[in-house]
Amino acid sequence: MDFLSKFTNISQKNNSLLCVGLDQAFFEFNKNIIDTTHDLVCAYKPNSAFYEAGGVQGIEALKKTCDYINSLDIPIILDAKRADIDSTNLGYIKFAFDYLQVDALTLHPYLGKTALKSFLDLKDKFFFILCRTSNPGAAEFQDLKSNGKMLFEIVAENISKNWNINNNCGLVTGATYPQELKKIRDIVGQMPLLIPGIGAQGADVEKTVKAALGGDFLINSSRGIIFSQNPREEAKKLKEKINASL
Repeated sequence: MDFLSKFTNISQKNNSLLCVGLDQAFFEFNKNIIDTTHDLVCAYKPNSAFYEAGGVQGIEALKKTCDYINSLDIPIILDAKRADIDSTNLGYIKFAFDYLQVDALTLHPYLGKTALKSFLDLKDKFFFILCRTSNPGAAEFQDLKSNGKMLFEIVAENISKNWNINNNCGLVTGATYPQELKKIRDIVGQMPLLIPGIGAQGADVEKTVKAALGGDFLINSSRGIIFSQNPREEAKKLKEKINASL
């Protein structure tokens, strides 16, 4: 089953647009988070960097975590922000899709469409491509103008109009910039958006949801849920806030 079908199924089943980030390289920790939140989420998003930092043990924890999530038929987005020349991308593909068996991968667009062809040709996989990120320094490049348009707007246009031939592209758009998020939604129509920045980064849930309406989206929270005293309660509260803002 492809990512969009899997996402639609679990989103409807759990009545949820909440994605939980798994930023801890310990399987038992992740298993506890998954066991207590699996009926509240539409996806999980492990961040590869935390597992890579743990060496062999970290990668083993990532593999076990992905295997466990797959047993529950919940989509996995590997947050690795990959992109390189073609031969290097093939290595990323083998690790993400053959070994870990994730459903989606985050990419950055800087090398252009041709360099990302190895990814984009995978019709049964999905790719969330960085567009307007949630970090405070995002404007340094993403707000630069060319012919009256900001770079993030050009990225959104190119991906939605020229890259998404196989209907397997979405965008990463930060909740900390709701006005830019609304601009992106207006540009890309119903294209799925992965939205970080809720929780520890302090973005407003209602403003984020209002800006994202008009197509599929997933709102991600990582530290705000997994490191809380009661991860299930935090996940439930955020899920309910999202649904109340629809």
